[in-house]
Amino acid sequence: MDLLVVGAGEMGRWVADTVEGTVAFADRDPVVARDAADARDARAVDPDTTETFDAVCLAVPMSAVPDAVDAYADNVGEAVFDVSGAMAEPVAALRAACPDAQRASFHPLFAPPRVPGNVAAVIDAGGPLIDAVVADVEAGGNDVFETTPEEHDRAMETVQAGAHAAILAWRLAGEDVREEFHTPVSGALDDLADTVTEGSPAVYAEIQRAFDGADAVAEAARDLADADPEAFAALYEAARGERDARDRHD
Repeated sequence: MDLLVVGAGEMGRWVADTVEGTVAFADRDPVVARDAADARDARAVDPDTTETFDAVCLAVPMSAVPDAVDAYADNVGEAVFDVSGAMAEPVAALRAACPDAQRASFHPLFAPPRVPGNVAAVIDAGGPLIDAVVADVEAGGNDVFETTPEEHDRAMETVQAGAHAAILAWRLAGEDVREEFHTPVSGALDDLADTVTEGSPAVYAEIQRAFDGADAVAEAARDLADADPEAFAALYEAARGERDARDRHD
């Protein structure tokens, strides 16, 4: 497979290291593209390249997907896919711009330093090249599971936007305490906050812009803060019920 990876950041480099084939990088910063290419058996191309590739992968921020689809649709030979992190908008844009191509949207649910993990997939128009991408991702130890754009984006409100807001709010609201004071709960939260804050603020800001979820967390926290003992007990039992329902589903 002759693959063009648009976006030479962490996720684009993960795609290049995961999918078998010859790889070219394009990035709005040519230096970044050259660095990614020089670190592996790949090449850098001009971001305005007119070359055609068997497959094109869009590894760009969620907000940049529509423009990237327009910019690189003519470079698509047989297949196109994105790893942006949203699905409804990318799938619709790819379908409109590349109606005859094999198309998919993948969301690795991890940062590349924490591979392997789960990878959500919407196979909008399958074929041998998309099948090969899935096989290569699975060969890397990842679990690829299929979903719909709507189910995925709704889930991201909870597992990304809401979770990140809750964890960052806990870190921002808390005071520094000696390690000996940490309970199993607060210690786990502290570790999670360290994980969230080791990334790029721009990436986390993109998630908050793309998905609802933070407001619901803020509202729930306010309900807890304002609750009298009876209301708090009801909220606590509601949370326990959500846990029990999840366990039954699993």
